[in-house]
Amino acid sequence: MKLPLAYKPLGFVMGWTSGALAGLVFRKTWMALRHEEDAPDALDQDRGWGEILFAAAVQGALFAVVRSAVDRTGAKAIERSTGVWPATDPGGRD
Repeated sequence: MKLPLAYKPLGFVMGWTSGALAGLVFRKTWMALRHEEDAPDALDQDRGWGEILFAAAVQGALFAVVRSAVDRTGAKAIERSTGVWPATDPGGRD
C-alpha cells in the first residue's frame, strides 16, 4: 500500500491547520504573559531586542509543540484506521 503518498494531502491540511492553531495559541499566550494584544515584531522600532527575541522564542516553541501534537494525532489516526504508519522514514520529518 502506498499510504505515505496518499497521506501527503492530509499532511498538508494538517500542517496548515496546526499553523493556524499555533497562531491562535500564541496570541492567547502572549495576552496572558504580557497583557498586550500584539506581540512585538522584529521591525517594531520601539521594542527592544530582549522583548522581540522572547516573543520569537515563545512563538517558535508553541508552533513546534502544536505541530507535533497535530502530526502525531493524525499519524495515530491513520495507523488505527489502516494499520499502516504514514511515514516511511523512521527518522521523522525534521
